[in-house]
Amino acid sequence: MIRVLLVDDQPLIRSGFRALLDLEEDIEVVAEAADGQQALELAREHLPDVALIDIQMPGVDGIEATRRIAADPALAGVHVVILTNYGLDEYVFDALRAGAAGFLVKDIVPDDFLHAVRVAARGDALLAPSITRKLINRYVTTPLTTGVGTGLEELTSREREAVALVAQGLSNDEIAGRMVISPMTAKTHINRAMTKLRARDRAQLVVLAYESGLAAPRGS
Repeated sequence: MIRVLLVDDQPLIRSGFRALLDLEEDIEVVAEAADGQQALELAREHLPDVALIDIQMPGVDGIEATRRIAADPALAGVHVVILTNYGLDEYVFDALRAGAAGFLVKDIVPDDFLHAVRVAARGDALLAPSITRKLINRYVTTPLTTGVGTGLEELTSREREAVALVAQGLSNDEIAGRMVISPMTAKTHINRAMTKLRARDRAQLVVLAYESGLAAPRGS
């Protein structure tokens, strides 16, 4: 059962998402919150698999709530997915850097919404190719945290291949198909690469892949 925490300051939005999720046999909404502080408290209480968090809320907003969840070792199993009305804006980039697994635009079609919740619960990032390209355009010239990426020479050939596929926006299942390995093995390659490169999250791994030359923007 996938346990979900819904966080939005608009009750109508929460009720709409809950109505969709409650119809699914493998998904359970364990709590709802109207702001980031309440979200943090409920995340600690219920330990959801996925926290769907609105990016703009009064008080503690979605970015700060994400940052606090990501920084709490007790909440390591909580995968934050940011909800936004605006698509790819500066707030979304800040949320990804804060530790979000990805984001969803609120007008997403129901089937895609449900698929995204299941993807996030598995620990895969919600980074489609169009999103990764914009991440590159925004961050490829931005200096990384000191020490990040210094373990490039330690990557095995399979880890390098997996990182390059992450940079294309592929999920763990898709990477497994390309590399003809199991999804668990693909996830292991990616996790080991992130550890060696000191990449905090999958979004940062994408940037490292382009900066290091493991991946190149299409058309270049």
